[in-house]
Amino acid sequence: MTRKRHEREEEGNGLRELGRVMPPSEFYQPAPCLDNQYEADSLLRGYLAWRVPAPMLRALHSELGRFGERVVTDIAALGRAAEAQPPRLVPYDAWGRRIDDIVVSDAWRELDRISAVEGLVAIAYERANGELSRVHQMAKLYLFHPSSSTYSCPLAMGDGAARFLEVHGDERTRNAFEHLTTRDPARFWTSGQWMTERTGGSDVSATSTIARPGESAGVASGAEPYRLFGTKWFTSATTSQMAIALARIDGAPAGGRGLSAFLVELRDATGALRGIRVNRLKDKLGTRALPTAELTLDGAPGTLVGGAGDGVRKIASMFNVTRVYNAVAAVAGMRRAIVLAQDYATKRTAFGKPLIEQPLHRETLADLDAVERGCFLLAFHAVELLGKEECGTATERDLGVLRLLTPVVKLYTAKHAVGVASEALEAFGGAGYIEDTGIPQLLRDAQVLPIWEGTTNVLSLDVLRAIERTDAWTAWRTDIELRLDAIDQPSLVGAVEQIRARIEALARSMQAARDASTLETNARRIAFAIAHVSASARLAEYALWSATHPAGAHDAAAAADSLTRWLASSS
Repeated sequence: MTRKRHEREEEGNGLRELGRVMPPSEFYQPAPCLDNQYEADSLLRGYLAWRVPAPMLRALHSELGRFGERVVTDIAALGRAAEAQPPRLVPYDAWGRRIDDIVVSDAWRELDRISAVEGLVAIAYERANGELSRVHQMAKLYLFHPSSSTYSCPLAMGDGAARFLEVHGDERTRNAFEHLTTRDPARFWTSGQWMTERTGGSDVSATSTIARPGESAGVASGAEPYRLFGTKWFTSATTSQMAIALARIDGAPAGGRGLSAFLVELRDATGALRGIRVNRLKDKLGTRALPTAELTLDGAPGTLVGGAGDGVRKIASMFNVTRVYNAVAAVAGMRRAIVLAQDYATKRTAFGKPLIEQPLHRETLADLDAVERGCFLLAFHAVELLGKEECGTATERDLGVLRLLTPVVKLYTAKHAVGVASEALEAFGGAGYIEDTGIPQLLRDAQVLPIWEGTTNVLSLDVLRAIERTDAWTAWRTDIELRLDAIDQPSLVGAVEQIRARIEALARSMQAARDASTLETNARRIAFAIAHVSASARLAEYALWSATHPAGAHDAAAAADSLTRWLASSS
């Protein structure tokens, strides 16, 4: 994949060059290309103009315009280099000493440096734009993720850890928090997230890792004297400087309430791992540049964070962040796949004309675009609510909506990311199945999104818990109804009526499924219906704004078309 401005002049000439007809064997298909990904994204620019005040928008336009160029030049090149040089484990040095060194590429390290300097985590904690700081940050992440060979993963876990420490930490963990949120690349840390064991990842209540008091277990930031013993089956970003781990303090009760959260700093001043053995690196379907390992903890020093017990509940603040990251990464991957397929359609000729002029192919791409648009607006609705919650400006209704939407947004965008990537590969025909085109990576990397941070079924059950145990359902429905009441344009009356009808149908189906077993059986359908309705309302609001504001005129036709297509779909 190359930049459009760097295309050779002869590309796109088909079978004719310099006035002579080339034999078929001399035809070479031009590759798909990428322009500045901020300037080329009418939805991102329209969304920001809709949701962000003018002074902030002017600053963002400059910053994102510059960054949109980087993600298709130097950052994209680094992502390709990191993918070509996956991490490798060196268990022993030349003299037989156990070192468990995970070697990553220079490109991976440079992506870390860029992440710090660009403030991809820091922006959220500097809070220069108040509750909209998360919008600023996630707009940059949206541009960065598809080019970064999933460096967004350690950023997500570092950001989640920072939020967890901000809420539950104290002076002993202040040093780690400052490392996670700095722009100084020499001081910047990312974090691992050590929950998954052999017994499973989603049901952490069976965690077997034990935390025992130990006299010499303190870490650099000052710690409770605990040492951790156990096996963590799947640990991403294992080259991070720290991790948040769940463990059961010796003698604590079984189940989730008996678990506690610990901050583990992985290495000592010499760079050696402390009480940690790397058993192996994981051979994964995708995200190949991302170091993921199986670890044995044999007395790893840990700092107890937030007091003993109730660790699962306490790390909810971390999961809120990482699940929103997952959703933004999902819509970013969708956008990249669609943009490449759209560009390729202008260059690939079949049956006598470019694919983009073939009505069915054009319709397929338009349907994919509508899916991404709905998912984008849904994901960034959660981003806005997260920013409000963190800045203390969220209403009780906002908090209820955020509680319901966080699992909904994650599961829904992730499932669609896989479908969109698969369809995009198909749009390239055989070339989409060939690794060195770079296209298959879109699908391989998308497949992790419905798995990491809770599978679709697990999160669907979490949606039910939010409905049953909190006022989230009432908050969500009230919020949707109020936003629909504000859409008064005659051309959108039909769309609003359709959305209201779907809300009523969802409410009736939930009332009909009164017993717990029936509700659980239908949990996935309920979660998908909530997501579809939420995105529908957001699409209608955006269509209204873009049709009535000059700043949205560039995207008004696409906004109206995507709303129509979205409402014609069932999920």
